[in-house]
Amino acid sequence: MDIRSIIAPVVQDRESLDEFAEALTDRAPEVERDVARLLKTPVEREITADLFRAIHNIKGDAALCKFELGVAIAHPIETLMSRFREGEIPFSELLAEVILLAVDRLELATDALLAGKSTENLRLLDLVQGLEKLALTSAPELDRQCAALIEAVTGFPSVIGEISSRAPRVATPKSEQKNASADLQFFRSLALQLESRSPLFKGRTMRILRLALETNKAGGNAVDPVQLEAAVYLHDVGMMFLPEAVWLKVGKMTQEDKQALRNHPSFAGGLLQRIPGWEAAEEMVQQHHEMPDGAGYPNELRGTTICAGAKILAIVDAFEAVMLKHIHRGKNRSVLRAIAEINACDKQFAPEWIAPFNAVIRKTIEN
Repeated sequence: MDIRSIIAPVVQDRESLDEFAEALTDRAPEVERDVARLLKTPVEREITADLFRAIHNIKGDAALCKFELGVAIAHPIETLMSRFREGEIPFSELLAEVILLAVDRLELATDALLAGKSTENLRLLDLVQGLEKLALTSAPELDRQCAALIEAVTGFPSVIGEISSRAPRVATPKSEQKNASADLQFFRSLALQLESRSPLFKGRTMRILRLALETNKAGGNAVDPVQLEAAVYLHDVGMMFLPEAVWLKVGKMTQEDKQALRNHPSFAGGLLQRIPGWEAAEEMVQQHHEMPDGAGYPNELRGTTICAGAKILAIVDAFEAVMLKHIHRGKNRSVLRAIAEINACDKQFAPEWIAPFNAVIRKTIEN
């Protein structure tokens, strides 16, 4: 295989790649569900056959669409599953994590190519070479090699604990900020009302608040913590003004769904706009889906025109969204894969806040 097809893959046939992406959207959840089932009952041959078939189909789809990168990623995983099926190697937690990480990377690479974006940050060569080496690894060395591959691709250790859903310590509003405490209590009640719409959202508000405040602190407290707290509570409250069929949808969104979602920052921002003293929080809420390259919404702002609080909120909100995506697919929350995806897609976030966010995650690992 031409190594350039891994280091710098190009779209040779847009229509074929679209077809592969559509098939992968269906196959990836199958892989996640089968991996979760196999971890619970590794002796179940039917589940083993299902997972082998899902990976084989991804490889077949890639070959049919002449997408060499897809073949390069799927083939060694198929070999590993064949060896497990024959009893040569165990199906461990770390092997499962490698398989899911590889499928994540394939999805991200496919999306990036279709969007005309670089795949440089995905470390695809490290991934493919590591998978090929893993496919030949002996059983006693398997977990060690899996852990090494995970760290090489993500930049993080192979095991990361959960992010706490307990309420973090928050700043006391300044005395001149009249009624601030009462306002925050009201804002929090709205956030918890949003949480109640789905059992999958349980603990979401406090996880995002903890990460936002700690990232802000790691970055030198550039943002007023009280205003940031208000923005965390209200940034997604505008979703409740949209049909639940849109924002609670499982699976691929239509263009109409995406267009409807673009309105949610304005709804919550409009609420804050009408309450004196929350101008900074309103700006964060309005801008938390803007991107440094101007590809965000609603106003396609760029770089320094986006406020610091919105940049922090964009990162931690995306982190939670990635974990929710995997929950929908039947896999438990994976902090490792979520942080890996955020770093792989770092061009859509403010680079000056990625490092503080990573520092918070590393502190979580140490503790």
